[in-house]
Amino acid sequence: MTENSGSVLIVDDEPNAVKVLSEILSIDGYRVYKSFDARGALSMVKTESLDAVITDLRMPGFDGMQFFESIRENHPDIPVIFLTGYGTVESAVDTITEGAYYYFIKPPDYTKLKGVLSRAISTRRTLLAFRSLQKSGILGRTLRSRRMSLCSAVPSEEGILPGGIRMLGNDPGMKKILETVDSVRDTTSSVLITGETGTGKELIARALHFGGIRHQKPFVAVNCAAIPNELLESELFGYERGAFTNAVSRRIGKFEEASSGTILLDEIGELSLPLQAKLLRVLQERELERLGGGRKIKVDFRLISSTNSSLEKEVQAGTFRMDLFYRINVVHISVPPLRQRKGDIPVLASEFIKEFSERENKEVEISDEVMAMLCDYSWPGNIRQLRNVLERLVVLSRTGKVSLRDLPEELMALRAAVPDAEPMASAKAPAFPGRGAQTLRELEDRAVLNSLEECRGNKSKAAKMLGISRKTFYKRLREIDPGSTSA
Repeated sequence: MTENSGSVLIVDDEPNAVKVLSEILSIDGYRVYKSFDARGALSMVKTESLDAVITDLRMPGFDGMQFFESIRENHPDIPVIFLTGYGTVESAVDTITEGAYYYFIKPPDYTKLKGVLSRAISTRRTLLAFRSLQKSGILGRTLRSRRMSLCSAVPSEEGILPGGIRMLGNDPGMKKILETVDSVRDTTSSVLITGETGTGKELIARALHFGGIRHQKPFVAVNCAAIPNELLESELFGYERGAFTNAVSRRIGKFEEASSGTILLDEIGELSLPLQAKLLRVLQERELERLGGGRKIKVDFRLISSTNSSLEKEVQAGTFRMDLFYRINVVHISVPPLRQRKGDIPVLASEFIKEFSERENKEVEISDEVMAMLCDYSWPGNIRQLRNVLERLVVLSRTGKVSLRDLPEELMALRAAVPDAEPMASAKAPAFPGRGAQTLRELEDRAVLNSLEECRGNKSKAAKMLGISRKTFYKRLREIDPGSTSA
């Protein structure tokens, strides 16, 4: 972090805890405000420009939960991270479901805390920018029907993909894709589109076709993974009457169907080696033979291939032909996963909510806490998963306002299960029993041992650091290590 990393308010009735955390964050460039009671902290929230709040849960008088409720009511955009020495599953669930950003047991893993804080501030800034766009009216435009957005942010004429498909984003990776599509849309060169499932590879293929000179000709898509290899050959190349049992009439193959147009071979890596050899010959000679026929048929098509696997690795493994790889990989378009362009999530979510609300004849909106959760989740299923989740939320909504309690379990429990590309984004959400690698009890046990080590074996001091009684500390220590002394 550098200067201007953000401004953070630390609230804790234990001065030493405030001092330690303040020094750690200051080194990383944060502007730190400190308060030793929650009531005094409220005035700072009102007067200072804060990006995040880190607060103890249990404090004398006006406690951390009351403080949090006040922030949530009056400053819902400020993320709140809880620190407490009185961790229980119930209190963790309560704070998270009520909208807290994160929950740590004292003493926290400070590296992890800094990662979570960085993500919290980044998410808040994304939301504020999103609201600014909403107020300006930029996001009020209606998307074309029957489309899926590739990314999101500021719509502009520069964000129109060939074929009228709108691209709503400023993500650098998606802008590069837009430029590539615009450059090669009128060529006959083969294009290979790679990317994880659900990133919109077919949408890019359609943009290439419908934005180019072949747009009035057929666009034929074939999912190679969905058709058994023994049937795929006849599907692609066609067959003559009597070519095999039940071939009672001639059938035109997909390559002929795509005459003068475009054929998309989705998941091309699933082709068997014999089929790869036959495809290579068709690409080289631009002619084919139907099964059971001896006549060569000239074909004119543009090939677009897509895959979610690494064809380079398959070439090395001998499961994909090198000569075919170079033939289909004249132009390569790599589509980034949604977790690498999280700044695009708010507008995507907004547009999907709008689309499904209109379809269901409802007025549904999502709370700021839900939007923050959507931005924080890693989306292993990418845009397709985001779209499906939002459709479910709209369909099941009864109040018109989607809250954290309405989110599916996978978002609440596994929102950061897939590692992000950014180093700071690899911190995981609080792990509850059955919800990840560590239970909250395991985290508490680790906190007890860490505090004992930090206090060099002084149990009284360690108990004070955690904010628990000596009796409770000794009890927990015996549960962890039955052979530990009571002195």
